[in-house]
Amino acid sequence: MKINILESKNQLSQLLRRAQAGEDVVIANRGVPVARLVPITPDEAEAGRDVLAWLQSHPLPASMRRSRAEIEAEIGRERAAWD
Repeated sequence: MKINILESKNQLSQLLRRAQAGEDVVIANRGVPVARLVPITPDEAEAGRDVLAWLQSHPLPASMRRSRAEIEAEIGRERAAWD
């Protein structure tokens, strides 16, 4: 199936159901394919859960933890350095 970006925004839930059912959905920009929705295999889904479980059982040391504000400030400094 091929669908344009605007239509895909309006039909995302339906497109995800189709991908879950095994159908490839191609998203196009003015008729030119730019992305594809494909179903995730059970192995891929399991791998994501494994990573999350590992992260939860191996937290960062306190010295490496940063608040959201600290992370955003650092990103801002890095972006400013690009200019």
